[in-house]
Amino acid sequence: MAVTASGNPYESEPEVRTAAGVLRGVREAGTAVFRGIPYAEPPVGALRFAAPRPVRGWDGVRPAVAYGPPPPQSGLLGGSQDTAGDDWLTVNVWTPEPSPAAGLPVMVWIPGGGYVSGNSGLPEYDAGRLAASGTVVVTLNYRLGIEGFALVDGAPANRGLLDQVEALRWVRDNIRAFGGDPGRVTVFGESAGGGSVAALLAMPRAAGLFRRAVAQSVPGTFFSPELASDIAAACAAELGVRPTAADLSAVDPARLPAAGDAISAKITRWRERWGQITHRPIPFAPVVDGDVLPMTPWQALAGGAARDVELLAGHTRDEHRLFSLIDGVLGQVTPEQTETALRMLAPGPDGARRYREAFPAAADEELYELVNADWLFRMPSLHLADAQIAGGGRAHLYELTWPAPGLGGALGACHGLDVPLVFGNLSSGQPAMLIGDPPSPAAEELSARIRTAWTAFAAHGDPGWPPYDAERRLAQVFDTPSTVTAYPEEASRLLWQDHAFPALPLLAP
Repeated sequence: MAVTASGNPYESEPEVRTAAGVLRGVREAGTAVFRGIPYAEPPVGALRFAAPRPVRGWDGVRPAVAYGPPPPQSGLLGGSQDTAGDDWLTVNVWTPEPSPAAGLPVMVWIPGGGYVSGNSGLPEYDAGRLAASGTVVVTLNYRLGIEGFALVDGAPANRGLLDQVEALRWVRDNIRAFGGDPGRVTVFGESAGGGSVAALLAMPRAAGLFRRAVAQSVPGTFFSPELASDIAAACAAELGVRPTAADLSAVDPARLPAAGDAISAKITRWRERWGQITHRPIPFAPVVDGDVLPMTPWQALAGGAARDVELLAGHTRDEHRLFSLIDGVLGQVTPEQTETALRMLAPGPDGARRYREAFPAAADEELYELVNADWLFRMPSLHLADAQIAGGGRAHLYELTWPAPGLGGALGACHGLDVPLVFGNLSSGQPAMLIGDPPSPAAEELSARIRTAWTAFAAHGDPGWPPYDAERRLAQVFDTPSTVTAYPEEASRLLWQDHAFPALPLLAP
């Protein structure tokens, strides 16, 4: 297998020879960039709803200067509706030194978006500033929504996760040509990307493909097969077909996200069957199918499944406030809405009472924010670190508490704030609106600190603060200034300490 750089790596149009053929990229601010590289065959036609198939080779030099088309996706979260082309399964590479001799650490980014949207070509994921530190950065696309996660007859479960595994195999086989060390690969992702990282840690098929993992704002939603099948049946009924790979393959890919959006819009009608996911709503998530994903990440890590992978996990303080804004309830949460959230989401039969006792001074809105944030992101992220050390592995923990100054400062340290800070894209892309215009010196300093931590962790496993343990529970708190202290959300931790985050069940047969 030829994996050597071709030509002068410092010329304006760098070329790299991969296993499938030669790629020509561009040079931007001293970094070589290769966009839209296929890592698998387009999952259409006979390959629709199938596991990804490795990409075929090509002759000559293939331009790698434009992002590949995003996979079909929901428009509810502002996802791209661009349907030009079906080469959805692509990666992009930023490298400061496209030479096989460079041996640089590698970071592979998995975009978030609720498992229904996600596009590695978004400006907030431009990895130029991350790569400039001496790191090879890869970003990828994977199948979403019905296409990637619906559990249907005749198709493997978790096709979106299988796509990610195929992309990691591509990295293993080709990244040396771009200057990367295939033995020093770190996967990192936020929100559904963080959930994907957690899933990969638990997947036998992903074992050995990465050495370190960064899980940012991990969602606690993993589905049982019964729940996933029931949701898939509702989506198929929306399209007037049966929930089988054969029937769904006959439907234009562009129509599937609309069906998923329609189910999301009326998801409360299934509250007695689907339970907690109807509160957010969350119609798609990884399925604990017993094969692709044998058990939940928390169960797998506690059993030692990832003890050889170093983990960096954490969350933002005000995870749910962005969703309160999107839902139109920010600043006007009612007592009834708070009571419903506590009843549905708080752990244990007396969870609502225990929340009120744990936070006696909290008004309704604060309780609403807390229980939503704890259930969906904060406690799943904390429990991932707990599970990792219980299984004999190593973990580092963080919380981002810096209040975002953008949008009048109304969102605090909200969900997604870490993305522009990690990539250093403080004035481009949608999340940049959280930072404020122009970015303050404090924002630039915090972003540099976080980028340094992430790239140092990718390089040698030490982000710059002590590992997490069950006695001291030390965490890096990112703020201005940043501090290392005992995990700050102790009241929530105690409320959730006995919760297992099991695969979510189908409540009614």
